Amino acid sequence: MKKSPLILLLFILLGGLFGGVLGETLRAIAPQGATQSLFSTAITPGIQPPLTVDLILLKFTLGFTLKMNLLTFLGIFLGIYLYKQA
Repeated sequence: MKKSPLILLLFILLGGLFGGVLGETLRAIAPQGATQSLFSTAITPGIQPPLTVDLILLKFTLGFTLKMNLLTFLGIFLGIYLYKQA
């Protein structure tokens, strides 16, 4: 069976999404202290401030921000691992 790059991307996105949701949930319910700071630490790469192009007739804004915590990265690695096992 040939593995498609689109399926790999799907596994990575779903793994990252699952890890991100799990990380945010654990951050919200974890007690104050080291555990909560571990889950609340995140990197946010993106375009800050968003790029705005004003063409008089048309004005549009382009921007994105990713919020990635520890469990997001673990979810991405789990998605890659599951893709290789399939």
